[in-house]
Amino acid sequence: MNKKTFLTFLTIPALSLSLAACSSSDDSGGSEESGNNEESSDNSESVTVTDGYDNEVTLDETPEDVVALEWVYAEDLLALGMQPAGIADLDGYNDYLGDIEPSPSEDVQDVGTRQEPNLERIAELEPDLIITAGYRHEDIKEELEEIAPTLMYNPYPEEGEGNQYEEMESTFESIATAVGEEDQADQVLNDLDSTYDDLSTEIEDAGQDDEEVLLSLSFLANENVTFRLFADNSLAAQTMEQIGVENAYESEQFEEYGYTETGVDALEDYQDQTFIDIPTPEDDRDNIEETLNNNEVWNSLSFVENDNVHRLPSTTWPYGGPLSSEVFAEEVADTLTNEE
Repeated sequence: MNKKTFLTFLTIPALSLSLAACSSSDDSGGSEESGNNEESSDNSESVTVTDGYDNEVTLDETPEDVVALEWVYAEDLLALGMQPAGIADLDGYNDYLGDIEPSPSEDVQDVGTRQEPNLERIAELEPDLIITAGYRHEDIKEELEEIAPTLMYNPYPEEGEGNQYEEMESTFESIATAVGEEDQADQVLNDLDSTYDDLSTEIEDAGQDDEEVLLSLSFLANENVTFRLFADNSLAAQTMEQIGVENAYESEQFEEYGYTETGVDALEDYQDQTFIDIPTPEDDRDNIEETLNNNEVWNSLSFVENDNVHRLPSTTWPYGGPLSSEVFAEEVADTLTNEE
């Protein structure tokens, strides 16, 4: 994955947030209760699905060729046993979610970037359904709908509309209804809950159930390390809660995207906690560690002095679906229960 691709990934949420501040109609929060209005046991019958913006979309037949314009929805389809016909920024998906199984097959086509999908390429695939995020593609909704029925979801609920974990589950169930895989969705979520129970027991047995964790995703910008500290409404923090791990970071305001971007100085308020970081694939841990090792504030932090800094694999993805959440929970539990 090249530097340009990753920096685009970093700046899009900030850009979207700025646009939202200019217009109350932009990125309006979706309903966290996404699901079907009409269920059918016969895959040949039509089904009406309500997306994340309360739009009802009727599908005359069960979709077989589905294009996902956001990585989380590609992951959802794979978890349901479906190979997408196309994925936006396929190389990026493989970089950031490369350890998630099942993975996209060689037949899956790249359909442009997540920010600017290639409409012509999507149309060539003749999809039965397109799934995307409204905050990215609301402006091209009509063009997408000319190609195929389109479901739009909002992975970043506004304040008072639930947290990102609840949205992840409800969207997964909604997509499962659209593609006729409700039973598979139930199995995936039940297996996920079982994994959480097992990990919670492991953490408790290790005496780490009262541990507070400061969770971060780090990357280099202008030769300095920037940390994304995850707030309580984030998918990552809510996933930690599922296994009995408390999120240490307390944001001063509601964070729509679930994190606060900050520098090293902000970590001083949390230096007595366990620090778990996810270095980005573009900026490997060696570059980040080298930069931090030359930072006086970093070296003075208690969790640094006490060797209580832990780094997860760079392919750990804290913005995904149930499969990503399971891998993330396993990585956190392994960190807390094993000596490095």
